[in-house]
Amino acid sequence: MNICIIGTGYVGLVAGACFADMGNQVICTDNDFNKINQLKQGIIPIYEPGLSELIEKNVKENRLTFTENINWAIEKSKVCIITVATPQDKDGSCNLNAVIEVVKEIAKNSKDYKVIVNKSTVPVGTAEKLKQIIKDITNVPIDIVSNPEFLKQGSAIDDFLSPDRVIIGSDSDEALKIMQDLYSPYFKTNNRIMIMDVKSAEMTKYTANAFLSAKISFINEIANLCSKVGADIEQVRLGISSDSRIGNKFLFPGIGFGGSCFPKDVNALIATAKENGCDSKMLEAIRDVNVNQRRIFINKILDYYKGNIKGKTFAIWGLSFKPKTNDMREAPSIDIINGLIEYGAEIRAYDPQAMNNAKNIFGTKIEYMNSSYQTLENCNALILLTEWNEFRNPDFELIKSKLKDRVIFDGRNQYNRNNLKNIGLNYINI
Repeated sequence: MNICIIGTGYVGLVAGACFADMGNQVICTDNDFNKINQLKQGIIPIYEPGLSELIEKNVKENRLTFTENINWAIEKSKVCIITVATPQDKDGSCNLNAVIEVVKEIAKNSKDYKVIVNKSTVPVGTAEKLKQIIKDITNVPIDIVSNPEFLKQGSAIDDFLSPDRVIIGSDSDEALKIMQDLYSPYFKTNNRIMIMDVKSAEMTKYTANAFLSAKISFINEIANLCSKVGADIEQVRLGISSDSRIGNKFLFPGIGFGGSCFPKDVNALIATAKENGCDSKMLEAIRDVNVNQRRIFINKILDYYKGNIKGKTFAIWGLSFKPKTNDMREAPSIDIINGLIEYGAEIRAYDPQAMNNAKNIFGTKIEYMNSSYQTLENCNALILLTEWNEFRNPDFELIKSKLKDRVIFDGRNQYNRNNLKNIGLNYINI
């Protein structure tokens, strides 16, 4: 099948590489010409395990092409997949400008039937708006399909190649058949393609992300209560997650969620609720608890130092919003580091993949280190903000010997309090 992917971010590059790997002819295009030139040279602008190898393989086998010529990409393709950004406006609503511009380009450059597949996260009713835009431009038959993506950064390739479900929203039989043919290679033993109307597909994406966000905010609120009453949140977590009705995923207390999806999608759903006259008390609480969790962690550090951290130097392990990605969009580390700097602290930071992105955010406000242990030199304390594997089981004796105050502030609850106590390290966690 001839496919063009419009937008070469996380979703676009993963989708393009994975569709090409199934034998499709895929053209990826973007209005960021510098990014396209990098991709043509084999330079992948994002870090995602396995992605670089998959792109290299399919480019070499002539199934995957990169171009800045969106018109040519559209003309050569029957299926046009939109994966552009839908950023948050000041009021929390979803900005559709990029999606609308892409749809206009597709309509202008379509000489025969095409299927527009929207993988960008958009509010309910977007497909209807796009259909009207197409009608105002062309009489060529073009169908709109909502095909929300549920990739997890850090395991996106596996998620795409072995999806737990694929949701397709459309009112066109022809478009549905094309989409089922496109995804059928991924379901040789178990068909998990779910067909629904477009509005329900659009709503499903937001609902899934909001629900997962709710689990994170809920366990963080319970963790804060445990801290007050003297209960152990890890024991509580194990106690409730053994209940099959609850499960154990997304129930890890910490400094809250970040990234390009959860914060933006919760806010967009709140905005949609307001537009339609619905209360969104739970959604607003999910957002507020998450934002407040970062302040609570900063306060733990301040409390340990009796409110004065001016002149203290902290070693930061982890900057990306989660492990196995270099993405720092809405990362808790940003608020926490900026908060510590406001109180006069100095920061030395290390992350296995996110250092370049961090430099774009913090500039010269912090010092950037080349390794985890180098970061500890001349520091008062260690602050863990992202649970990369290499931080899971470090040399605690070495850490103790390097830290002036012999204390670890763990924002991800990775370490065992009793073990650190026996070593001679103070331990403050969520």
